Amino acid sequence: MSETLSRHRQLCDLLTEYGHQYYVLDNPTVPDAEYDRLMRELIAIETEHPELKTPASPSVRVGGQPLTAFRQVRHEIPMLSLDNVFSSEELQAFEQRMKDRLKREVSFTFCCEPKLDGLAVSLLYVDGQLVQAATRGDGATGEEITENVRTIKAIPLSLRGSDWPARLEVRGEVFMPKAGFEAMNAKALAAGEKVFVNPRNAAAGSLRQLDSRITASRPLNFYAYGVGVGGDQLGDSHFGRLCQLKAWGLPMSPEVKLKEGAAGCQAFHDDILARRGELAYEIDGVVYKVDAIPVQEELGFVARAPRWATAHKFPAQEEMTLLENVEFQVGRTGAVTPVAKLKPVFVGGVTVSNATLHNADEIERLGVMIGDTVVVRRAGDVIPQIVAVVEAQRPADACVIKFPANCPVCGSEVIQEKKIVQQKTKVFEKILATRKCTGGLNCLAQVKESLKHFVSRNAVDIEGVGDKVIEQLVNNGLVKHPADLFRLGVDDFLALDGFADISAKNSFDAIQAKIGTTSSIDFLFGLGIPSVGQVVAERLIVELGCLDNIMSAPRGIISQINGIGLDIDAEISDYFNTTSVSYSVTELADVMHVERSGVPISTTFKRNFSIAKIIEGLNIDGIAKTFSEAISKEITLEQLCNGVHHGDLAGITTPAGTSISKQKIDAVVEGVKEKKALLESIRSYVDKHSLLNFDTLLDVESERVESFIAGKSFVITGSFTLMSRDELNSKLKVLGGESKTSVSKNTDMLIMGEKAGSKLKKATELGIKIISEDELRSLLEAENAL
Repeated sequence: MSETLSRHRQLCDLLTEYGHQYYVLDNPTVPDAEYDRLMRELIAIETEHPELKTPASPSVRVGGQPLTAFRQVRHEIPMLSLDNVFSSEELQAFEQRMKDRLKREVSFTFCCEPKLDGLAVSLLYVDGQLVQAATRGDGATGEEITENVRTIKAIPLSLRGSDWPARLEVRGEVFMPKAGFEAMNAKALAAGEKVFVNPRNAAAGSLRQLDSRITASRPLNFYAYGVGVGGDQLGDSHFGRLCQLKAWGLPMSPEVKLKEGAAGCQAFHDDILARRGELAYEIDGVVYKVDAIPVQEELGFVARAPRWATAHKFPAQEEMTLLENVEFQVGRTGAVTPVAKLKPVFVGGVTVSNATLHNADEIERLGVMIGDTVVVRRAGDVIPQIVAVVEAQRPADACVIKFPANCPVCGSEVIQEKKIVQQKTKVFEKILATRKCTGGLNCLAQVKESLKHFVSRNAVDIEGVGDKVIEQLVNNGLVKHPADLFRLGVDDFLALDGFADISAKNSFDAIQAKIGTTSSIDFLFGLGIPSVGQVVAERLIVELGCLDNIMSAPRGIISQINGIGLDIDAEISDYFNTTSVSYSVTELADVMHVERSGVPISTTFKRNFSIAKIIEGLNIDGIAKTFSEAISKEITLEQLCNGVHHGDLAGITTPAGTSISKQKIDAVVEGVKEKKALLESIRSYVDKHSLLNFDTLLDVESERVESFIAGKSFVITGSFTLMSRDELNSKLKVLGGESKTSVSKNTDMLIMGEKAGSKLKKATELGIKIISEDELRSLLEAENAL
């Protein structure tokens, strides 16, 4: 028992310390998995020895038995609200009122804090132990939520250090970080459950659960912002008191700052307003408090608020307005998106007249109709969205929102998208909420959005050819495909609105400058293939080597790449399987002098290639990863192409000993027969690129020519005449190198071009191998890699 007691104390100490490092110091020293492992061990000990569990045990974070109701708690010192200011003029007037009341000229130092959009709570510590937590309520009386608050890992159950008052009341805000809120709502949506409108409602709803286990499952956090009972035993600086609370284990916002006078407060306001979207949590303003406690006491209170503090509110992020109509927009990939046309309303600092409704599922979830009064939310740079409907104000003539059966731009049929879903034991098609126009490049909306994507900064990056220019070029019939851009002359730009001689020449030159200088990765990303972002584009080039190898890959090849699933595989192969698309991409690559062929499939791809993934990709009912792997050990690609028989599959079992049922065998036999044409295409591709020896996997390792870069990490610095840095980076990855962005002791080599910077100095200091451009050229030529 003594060993158990000792381990229990050790676990409590460790978990308390790790929680402090994570939530207060923002400097975790162990992974989440290790914290969870220790917590499970502690719970196991306390389950076996319940006498060891105390109210201060970290295990209370998981929640306990539900309550039947909340008890009312009267605050010893009222939790008052704050007056507000909404402009710099009102802020200056606030400062002047304090000076007038003091009847002397005084310079104020203010403690400036972000106004968290959560729920105010009071925490009472007696002899350093958390004994009570309560909501603000009406300021005089709140609800006791002690069991729920104990589950919030940011709130210490026992104070650290010593010398705290015997009774100390800490006041602060419980809130839900944006990332946690979004993840929680995404999980709820996937499960078909109700979602929260905003993080504040989520935090408040989580704290007021009678079952603390529900609260424990919610991603809540806490920042202290003041002291109630016991505050008179702390120092004379409000900021100093917050720092003392932090030393005792209570987190405070890292944004809290001391500023001088109204001008300093305004600067704080402007800075944090500009960074509002970058913060990890929602705020709806800032709070200014006179820092000197004696001055606070001298200024005193009015009926409901202190005279020495005020909130500087940001423009409201939620407002009510009228949904007047719904229009449908068509995007680059053909997705048809409903856009709410609103009676203009000022929200989040701007006038909003449009808001996204996402898709049909979102319309159904909201229950929204044309004519409804709706709540519109705009947070930071997020596109305004409708988050709620005021059904009590619905008019009698409200209209149901109907999705169009045909594209509003080109008239083509609108269909619901499907996605291939992989699970452990089955692969199936799932119908998605997204509706899609089938018009492709016959749809002007898709043409315009595709071209805008192609010229964008993250793709081919053509300066001087923005969205408005693309609109004019398409409307005037000058451009329909990206290749058309490279046929434009200066006169074509002069015919557009807003162009003169110099600007027309600049746009023409910017387009021509992309000939021979665009990397395969940027080119591939610029095509705008559904689900192919920059990361997937790079992975495709690195693994398959060149555009021709990607374009000719049938279904089942691309999903062999780690991290690319059957759904993305299908999107890519279907995209290139269209003759007109394949022709236009080939034409575009040739016009831009983008390398299409000559680079082999990577050794890594060959080494990882497997028949199991081919079988899995056939989308046979009931046959997913587990059974595909079992079948692949007995069946060759040759057999699949020639057709498998029941006898070929009889007796096959998984590693767990599960036999393939007759129903599954029937499904495989029929599925292989149905997919014969696809399997022949796969065999042709495999044969051409020597991916398999039809009976056994090639021993790739024995045939591999070891590259100078294979298995080594590298960093690139400077500029190169040989090729662009992006192309060089991709080529070295194809040869087996591992790209890094910064030099460290673990870097194997530095590839140095002209005007190398600080990376060269650091590599020299660390004794890392340095390769010049001339040396690199020789090494690549020796491997026939140029």
